[in-house]
Amino acid sequence: MSRERIERIEKTIREKEPLVERLRDEFSKVIVGQEEFRMGLLTALFCDGHALIEGVPGLAKTLAAKTLASCLDAAFSRIQFTPDLLPADLTGTMVFLPERGTFEARKGPVFTQILLADEINRAPAKVQSALLEAMQERQVTFGGTTHPLPKPFFVMATQNPIEQEGTYPLPEAQVDRFLVKLKIDYPSSEEELAILERMGSPEPPSASAVMDPGMLLELQRLSADVVVERSVLEYMVRIITATRFPRQAGLQEIADLISYGASPRGTLCLQAASRARALLEGQGFVTPDIVKEVAPDVLRHRIILSFEAEAEQVGVEEVIKTILGRVPVK
Repeated sequence: MSRERIERIEKTIREKEPLVERLRDEFSKVIVGQEEFRMGLLTALFCDGHALIEGVPGLAKTLAAKTLASCLDAAFSRIQFTPDLLPADLTGTMVFLPERGTFEARKGPVFTQILLADEINRAPAKVQSALLEAMQERQVTFGGTTHPLPKPFFVMATQNPIEQEGTYPLPEAQVDRFLVKLKIDYPSSEEELAILERMGSPEPPSASAVMDPGMLLELQRLSADVVVERSVLEYMVRIITATRFPRQAGLQEIADLISYGASPRGTLCLQAASRARALLEGQGFVTPDIVKEVAPDVLRHRIILSFEAEAEQVGVEEVIKTILGRVPVK
């Protein structure tokens, strides 16, 4: 590990720390509690990834996206996914102008900076693919022309875990394109009281801009510079390998519970998320503890459980907990 490089990065992080703290404070002013969810969202944002969010209706997923856009002074769009949605409704299309006798590109709501894709599993596969392609390529093609998407471009996609009728589950290959999958749960009694006091008032709090999109791009570049020494990289690889070949990792008790483990994209996402979390915590290098913090969000949608796991009612959270508890740091 280069001490000079770490010192240089940490000096820059200290300069940016007040900005990051203001962002976290402004975000928490509106979104009460849900610390893990808020940190997961900012982690994905800081490493230029996207977030898939699972939670029942009414847990402030839309409010979180709008608040984030307000904090960043960024353009915001919300798309309600429905069974009759078409790819052109997202990406845009060519519109004929009779007065000019020409076609004009009419860009869709995907041309924004913060995009909320609400109930993504309610739209057919071709619509899901259109969004996921835009997420991956950061550009959209229609009318024979390729249109780059704005920077930054951050997608929050939500899905409801309890309503399965009329849904089109996302294929594993497409879910893998999300950097993290975040679970948002009911607030505690104290948090719910705080929600009533804040949001039930005549003038509920609203977020103010603490940075602009250009500043966010700088933070994303800084996140990519956070140091990860080789021993920590090896630890990440051991975690990912344990999801694929649990027996080789000495995890016989979960070997029959996993059908497929994380792909190499998952390894890259684990590294990127660890760097972003280190930046959020004011560090210029990644530690094994930081890897453990972000690993559940990165792996939650990348481990495919077997029928045996379903029969034994073992969830992916238990499997991840076992892996992180048993895989040695060194």
